[in-house]
Amino acid sequence: MIDPRKLRALLRAVVAGLLIAASVPPWGWWPLAFVGIAMWDRLLSNAKPRARFIRSTVLAIAWFAPSMLWMVDLTAPGYPIAVILYALYVGVAGLAVPGRSSRSWIRWLALPAAFTVAEAARCTFPFGGVPLATTAMGQASAPLGQIARVLCAIGVTFAVAIVGVALSALWERRHLLGAITIGGVMALWLFAVFAPSGHDIRTISAAVVQGGGPQGTRASETNPRDVFNRHIEATKLVTTPVDLVVWPENVVAVEGPITANRENAELSALAKELNTTLVVGITEGIDSSSFANASIVYLPDGTSGERYDKVRRVPFGEYVPLRGVIESIAGSNSGLPRRDAVPGTEPAVLHTPAGNLAVAISWEIFFTNRGRDGVLHGGQILLNPTNGSSYWLTEVQTQQVASSQLRAIETGRWVLQAAPTGFSAIVTPDGDVLQRTSISEQAVLEQDVMLRSGDTIATVIGPLPVVVLSLLLIAIAWWFATNRFATLRSKFRPQQSA
Repeated sequence: MIDPRKLRALLRAVVAGLLIAASVPPWGWWPLAFVGIAMWDRLLSNAKPRARFIRSTVLAIAWFAPSMLWMVDLTAPGYPIAVILYALYVGVAGLAVPGRSSRSWIRWLALPAAFTVAEAARCTFPFGGVPLATTAMGQASAPLGQIARVLCAIGVTFAVAIVGVALSALWERRHLLGAITIGGVMALWLFAVFAPSGHDIRTISAAVVQGGGPQGTRASETNPRDVFNRHIEATKLVTTPVDLVVWPENVVAVEGPITANRENAELSALAKELNTTLVVGITEGIDSSSFANASIVYLPDGTSGERYDKVRRVPFGEYVPLRGVIESIAGSNSGLPRRDAVPGTEPAVLHTPAGNLAVAISWEIFFTNRGRDGVLHGGQILLNPTNGSSYWLTEVQTQQVASSQLRAIETGRWVLQAAPTGFSAIVTPDGDVLQRTSISEQAVLEQDVMLRSGDTIATVIGPLPVVVLSLLLIAIAWWFATNRFATLRSKFRPQQSA
């Protein structure tokens, strides 16, 4: 028979995980993340290692199962595997927090750090990680989101965990400690608000094109020419002269080089007709086993400009890791992509008459270092051409908008997100969403935006310092927890004379 106390603890873990899930898009009830973390801390208090691991893993399953449900459409077998795998990361984080027989302040020193390391790990391993449903996304429109300007998105995660610890301290009636902790986070937020965010250079007029069409369809089920024509039609909705027109990812799908296909001449004519810089998402079939995914520039005179080939690919979406092994297990009807995308190797920036354009194609917008790469190479605005038309529900799309907000704050750049069936969006350097389309509508978003220069602190330092600090805090916490601090103190305690 199950111990009622253990059962109640597991139920509290489920509730805590659901609260964290509810804090991220598409729900976005961001204060609930603090409560979920505080409940996690209470679950770890005085718990044995086995209990800390199990409770933390259960919490994470309740967090990831609803917030990563989109993955069912990408890889149904991979969905439960990913949920359990990334839940184990949080389970290990629970083990990394000193629990039983440790003072509360030692646990509070380690918990935010362990949580942060777990988030960083699942955004990195395996196969490059899956940085979706993160706590930072939930704060993109909230005050703490501004911390990304100095400590990147991973610093926002760290701050969320600190606030959760502060709530737990208040629950233990450690009012002074809780107040000081919250005050420290507020001071960090205030510093981030006034931290360097770059400066304006000049204004350009931009148009983000969304061709529309049914949501939930795959490329294999759609005539590529229909998608192309929808975006030609949508571009005709541009009502004023614009300096820059942005099309979504892979809405032009051809076999062989784009220059050998009729779409090339049509795009050249369109750019010349509008007298604008046109950036188009194109896939080129290279051979039976590979393809290229790129953003290509067409100049106002109709000639071709630079191109950027996507560097970070979607595992099991744009390439199959360990293809031979996976296919032998999954079989011929696995639904895996037949071709692998060839990763690009060049910096994520396009030099155009409209300005230097940093580019993060679709999946890349979820990674801090991809937007950062383009800006460090001179990008004055950040483009996110994407394609989420095949995904079930709108989890990926809403989380992508949140990621665009975080990248805007991190880099101090405007972000233009273009999607064929939504969501397309225009985001300010402060992370505010000025315009956003609806799903499946045909629309054009027009906006005067600023080309910007200068670096934020986050752009300069990247995410690594927060991860290193977190690992150091975990080590310090365990040093205290193993009574070495007490041993050291006893060495320096004055000896009483006989």
